[in-house]
Order: sequence, then C-alpha cells, then structure tokens
Amino acid sequence: MKAQLNRRDFIGKTSVAGAGLALGLPSVLRGAQTAAKPAQLGGPKARATGFPSWPVYDQTEEQALLETLHSGQWFRGSGKAVARFEDEYKKLTGAKHCIATSCGTSALTTTLGGLDIGPGDEVIIPPYTFVATYNVVVLNYALPIFVDTDVETFQIDANKIEAAITKETKAILPVHIGGSPADMDKILEVAKTHKLPVIEDACQAHLGEWRGRKLGTLGLAGCFSFQASKNLNSGEGGAVLTDDSDFAEICYNFHNQGRMRKTVAFPYSGSRGSNLRLTEFQGNLLLAQMTRVIEQTNRRTENANYLTRLLEEIPGITPAKLYPGTTRSAYHLYMFRYDKARFAGLDRGKFLQALSREGVPCSGGYGVMNTEPYVSGLAKNARFLKVYGEKRMQQWLEQNRNCPQNEKLCAEAVWFTQSMLLGPREDMDQIADAIRKIQKHAGDLAKA
Repeated sequence: MKAQLNRRDFIGKTSVAGAGLALGLPSVLRGAQTAAKPAQLGGPKARATGFPSWPVYDQTEEQALLETLHSGQWFRGSGKAVARFEDEYKKLTGAKHCIATSCGTSALTTTLGGLDIGPGDEVIIPPYTFVATYNVVVLNYALPIFVDTDVETFQIDANKIEAAITKETKAILPVHIGGSPADMDKILEVAKTHKLPVIEDACQAHLGEWRGRKLGTLGLAGCFSFQASKNLNSGEGGAVLTDDSDFAEICYNFHNQGRMRKTVAFPYSGSRGSNLRLTEFQGNLLLAQMTRVIEQTNRRTENANYLTRLLEEIPGITPAKLYPGTTRSAYHLYMFRYDKARFAGLDRGKFLQALSREGVPCSGGYGVMNTEPYVSGLAKNARFLKVYGEKRMQQWLEQNRNCPQNEKLCAEAVWFTQSMLLGPREDMDQIADAIRKIQKHAGDLAKA
C-alpha cells in the first residue's frame, strides 16, 4: 500500500495562495461540466479556481503580534496574553479551567503526566488517529492498547472498549477524529463502571459538541491543538480543559517544570514536570483568531451539511455518520468512504488522482497505524523489553494487529480539509459535480 499523506503534509499540499472566496458556476454550466470528460482524460476541470486559503488573517493578527513585540513581555510569566486567552477559551467552551500549552502533543503529555501514567500502565486509544496520540503514551513507557474503529463514523468503537480493559488500564483516551464526537455516552458509562479517567483528544474538535456540551469538557480533561492546520490556529499551540480544580493545578505544575503558580516563591509539586508553556506571541495571536472562530465554525457546518446531502445521492460515496448525541461536528476534516465497486472498479488511488485533477484537493487520510513498522517496532524496543519482557511485548503486538474495521476504513477513506468548507455553497456543488463526472467516466479512467 502506498504511504498515506499525514494531516500536516496534506494541509501543505492543498493550501492555495490568496484569500478570495471562489465563485461557483451557474447550475447550467455545472451540468455541462458533469457531462464533459474528466480533466484526467483531457476535459475541463470541474473547478478552475482554488479553494479558500488558510490561515485567514488581517490587521487584527498583525496588531496582536506587534503589541506583544513592543511590550517586551514575550514569556507567559511576565506577560498577560496567555492568561487572557485561557480566560476567553474557558468562556467559549464552558470549562472551569484552561491551561495553555506549547502544542496539542504537549497538552496530551501534560494530562498523562498529571495522571502519573508510567511503566506498567496501559492506555486505551483508537488506531485511526494522528500519531501523537500514540506517541504520548509510549513516551511515558506505558502501553497503548488499540481498540478497533467504527467504520461508519471513523471514531473509536466504544462498544469494544470494555473488552480491552485490564487491571493495568489507567486511562481511556478517545479521539474526536475530524472534529466529530466519539460516542461519549458509552465511553463515559464504561469509564464510570471501571473507575477510569477519560482524557478527550479534542485536538481536531474546536467547538464540536456532544448533547450541547463542548467536546473536551465531558471527561476529566480535554486536549486541543492550535497547530497551523487547525480550526483555531497559532502555528503551534495547545490547551488542556478540565472542570476538576485539583487536576487543573496538577497539570499547571507539570507543564511549568513542576513549579506551582507564583506566590512569594515558586514551590515545586510532584516529582516530574517539563516546560510545555505557550508563548505570549501565540496567546495574543489566538485571541485575534478567536474573533473569527464562531463564524467560521457556522460556515463549515452549513457547507458540510449541504455537501453531505449532495454526496448521499451518489452511489458508492458514504459520508461519515454522526452519532445521535452529536450536537455539532467541528468539521476539521470532511470525511467519506469510497466504494470502487460503484465506480466501475476504479481504485481509490486513481479516484483521488482524478478528483485532484478536477481542482478538488483530497487525501486518503491515515494509514493503518497499528501495523506500521514505527508502531510494531515497539515490540523490539530495548527499554520496553526491559520493563515488560519479551512475552508481554509479543502479546501486545498480536493484540494490536486485530483491528479489521480500521484496515477496511483506511482502504476506503477520503478527506477534504476544513478550509474547503469556508467558501460559498457553490463550492460544494462543484465538489459533487466533480465526483459525478468521475463516476460517469469511471470505466475509462480505470483503463487510463
């Protein structure tokens, strides 16, 4: 199988210069485009102009950066921008506490550090996620335990979590992939039964909601990323949300080299910590970006809902389903499954190529992470062998290979990025027209 583009590479390859929103074609012309040959076979592109670029910025961001620059207070210990951002993000999400971190991975690291996850522990994670979810567990010399994917939603299959719990399980780490919620009712029910903390990886899920509550506020803590591709963006950056005051202080101390909040001095707490702090530049930049985040979220939701209605009419295209408890998806990614049998046997690689040639950038998404050499190689890692022994590491290797639904999803998935949902409704029509055109000529494309 060819290597899949990871999320960051995909963003880099699909970002288009210029901030203007593309205008859609009239319906008569769209129909003509659908009837025409695919661009891959010499016909006109379904879309001749680029999608909205990312990030979106203007003088608001420029002023924020200059304000921090001229203040001379670039570190959160002396400035006020990071603290202001934490307050505003709490208000936006309804959380009681927010700790800003240097990136989303740092947010996850902070919460696992706050739970004192370490050698001998197990943490339940999905295989369909960015590798950071795996990395933060392994960096603590704990074992990541993969639970198979629900292929219809792209999320962890919450009905399979309980069977993966052992006496060594110390946390459940669901991921809201693409900004859509995992089945939090079931996950929280299982966690309560087994008295386990739930840490939500909400790195892609800014302003997503489950039963009216913001994602990242349902478990013990939620972790967010503000990396360059994210719906709220400061290049790099992250945050931990929690309603637990004691856990908030533990996380603050951990991300601040084990040092507690300043009183007369800087007393230490616990026995481990790191420097995972956000800078004042990023804090002020996030405050500027937050002036747009609600409007952009609403725009993505409207366009995604409309696009779903269009794609559901195309045989062989199945948009990712949302669980009944979903109030809102953040739509960091628009995801669907592709069935080549309904496209005259045109394999997914050729479909992606043909769709890109139509002017619609796309990706096949994540590869099968649980069987990647990077992950399976952990079974031979000298440090893990020292902690767990060869027998346990071989058991772990075999256990984590058993994710058949995830393999199926990785072979069928197609992604669009969040910035493609920021234009007018006509953009969605052109995406659907491009797919219809490919389907109509799929036999010829398969032979090309």
